Amino acid sequence: MLTAAAILFVVLGLAAAAQGLLAARAVARLTATRPPAGPALPASVLKPLYGAEPGLDDNLASHLRQDHAAPHELLLAVADPADAAVPVARRFCPPARLNLGGAVLGANRKVSQLVHLARDAAHPVLAVVDADMRVSPRWLTAVTAPLADPAVGLVTCLYRGVAADPGFFSRLTALQVDWHFLPSAALGESLGQAHGCYGATMALRAETLAGLGGFEAFLDLLADDHALGAAVRALGLQVVVSPELPAHVMHEAGPRGLWRHELRWARTVRLLNPWGYLGLGLTHPLPWATLGLILAPSNPWIAGAFGVVLAARLAATARIDRALGLAPRPAWVPLRDALSFLVWIAGLWPGRVAWGGRRFRIGADGRMNPG
Repeated sequence: MLTAAAILFVVLGLAAAAQGLLAARAVARLTATRPPAGPALPASVLKPLYGAEPGLDDNLASHLRQDHAAPHELLLAVADPADAAVPVARRFCPPARLNLGGAVLGANRKVSQLVHLARDAAHPVLAVVDADMRVSPRWLTAVTAPLADPAVGLVTCLYRGVAADPGFFSRLTALQVDWHFLPSAALGESLGQAHGCYGATMALRAETLAGLGGFEAFLDLLADDHALGAAVRALGLQVVVSPELPAHVMHEAGPRGLWRHELRWARTVRLLNPWGYLGLGLTHPLPWATLGLILAPSNPWIAGAFGVVLAARLAATARIDRALGLAPRPAWVPLRDALSFLVWIAGLWPGRVAWGGRRFRIGADGRMNPG
């Protein structure tokens, strides 16, 4: 029975290794695609802030270095006047504008700030971007140009991981984005199966947002980005994934914060797509093959298959790193893959999520309930 279980685990590992190579190819193709260089549309960039984590200065500065031929503005929002993000934001005002102390309108405080920012926007296109995103000078044009087509209702982006500091845990969590989220999402989008909408960037026309009831319609939802994309598609409009790839700048001071952060991601994905989340088990080749080797260490077929899985996994991560313009990081693979596997297992069970210093129970409809 142990040998049979070992064979099953190794077969899962081989299947996951093949999937990983395909996903790495999808990342390489994504990074090789040039984003559109026009037309430039007048746009308001909406960036809610919470806290002053490392890298915030550079994140904000990147939005003021846009090579965008149309009028555009950067609007920032902080709910609490005592928030540490306030003095950082003020350093960029003007030309940025700061909405300070807006009332909290629902459980999702980020969406509350978006409600206030949308009311202040001066331009007909809105580009929503998270506080921890850092963008290239071509970003605004790349993510708004497709909206010149009236059939396109929303433009979104995948993203890469960048450590905000040289700390061990910040680097480890950035690898989760590069080696797990990005390749899985890139493969899903290339196959037309992901149907994603990613909070890294969500650009849409103000008239489209108004037709959905504004950001007010998403005030209590954890996965507001997913819900916004679904609502746009329900209008019969397309959601386009731009090949532009902003950087998700990530800071983790220790293991507890890293675990809570990644578990929130996992449980959000499971809530949105339970069967799809179960399928993410096939994105963990090395842990499956390792379990097989542990159960049957003396079986030469098992040992050989483990070697194949290990080689394929190293090749996949190396190809992703090259596509991102980085040197391969093989020494991190065993630890990062083991941690991602444990997070995936923990995410199979329902539970509370921690976000913004608060804990929430998530209802079946995706609504956030404090407690």
